Amino acid sequence: MQPLANRALLQRPRATITSSSVVCRSCRRRRLATTAAPPKPPAAGLAELSSRRVLAVAGADATKFLQGIVTQNVATANSGRNITTAPPEPRTEGFYAGFLNATGRVMHDTFIYPFRSGAGGLSALDYGDGGDGFLVEADASQAARLEKYIKRYKLRAKVSVRVLAPEEVSVWQAWDDAASNPGLPSGNGSIMTLRDPRAPAMGWRILQLGPGTPDVIDAERAAEDAYTIRRYLQGVPEGQDELLREQALPLESNMEHMGGVDFHKGCYVGQELTIRTRHRGVVRKRVLPCALYDADRPAPSVLAYDPDALPAGSGTTDAAAVPTETSIGRCGKSGRSAGKWLKGLGNVGLALCRLEIMTDVAAVVPGGGDQVPAAATYSPEDDFVLDWGGDDDVGGSVKIKAFVPDWLRASMEEAQRKKKQ
Repeated sequence: MQPLANRALLQRPRATITSSSVVCRSCRRRRLATTAAPPKPPAAGLAELSSRRVLAVAGADATKFLQGIVTQNVATANSGRNITTAPPEPRTEGFYAGFLNATGRVMHDTFIYPFRSGAGGLSALDYGDGGDGFLVEADASQAARLEKYIKRYKLRAKVSVRVLAPEEVSVWQAWDDAASNPGLPSGNGSIMTLRDPRAPAMGWRILQLGPGTPDVIDAERAAEDAYTIRRYLQGVPEGQDELLREQALPLESNMEHMGGVDFHKGCYVGQELTIRTRHRGVVRKRVLPCALYDADRPAPSVLAYDPDALPAGSGTTDAAAVPTETSIGRCGKSGRSAGKWLKGLGNVGLALCRLEIMTDVAAVVPGGGDQVPAAATYSPEDDFVLDWGGDDDVGGSVKIKAFVPDWLRASMEEAQRKKKQ
């Protein structure tokens, strides 16, 4: 009598084998290497972000409830009201914020938009809980997890939460590089807009309530990849692939410099480690934009997107093929890892970099009453490499160079000046 497992295999239909079904290891590597990179993004564009979903958090206690679990101030800034003894006044404009776990690691990066119950195009989102509320935009793949996270802390608070379908609310990003001092685009009652605070050139975040395309800017309709490339060039991480869930720290992810952390608000989940890190001044690693280049080429002097920068012989023509968390090594030198790769497209992407090794920005350590620069080992002549492979021998190797965006460098220098005052 045949074993059950063998009988099940015999009864299974035999797969049809075609010339494309069997690919040798060298062909798989060649196929990986010839993946086409996305084209350059337009100077002005409007992109729908299918990678993002929206949750509705509403109810009489919505403002006070969110105030205790997000990194930004949900109540009106500097209102002078004690949120524990007086009803909080919700902010009137959207903002960027994070949800942390108890140990201060990032669980979700979000945009939060306040709304008045039944106002304008939001009447369709009123599902009988009463009171005002917030639309919380998060990584689409983590929306259900965020809903569960919020409900975990709900207890007896008068708050309702649910994930909205893309047909109810869609997320868009608009930008225009030619606008010298762009203001928020105007629209009808079916949209909500927010000037993206994370970096100066990011543009606007837009929520479209109901089906349709937001008619707020005269720009070319672009793919989401165009927005992603622009994000990488600005050094702005987004989503769980770039702010690794339960691993990333908000300060290492630059959230305090992107307007996502309020150090003067009351307690929230994960606040203790975040505040201690800020006061100790120990931030040795940060998420930075990086350029990938072939080993036979010189290191780029400026960060720029070039879809043809990586020839097929480099192991990949698209940074998207480099596995997340690939370690960054220093060519010709041993020692600790210089950082880890996060994600990219074309020849650009993001990596978590050790500042004192990969940049001229010195990390700081506490020493007496002053901040003392850490022992820097950075040298402009150093080259860094990503080298990856796998059991099926599909891998590659490219060089990598980190850049510190002007906006981030200026914000870090300003923060240091304020500490010394």
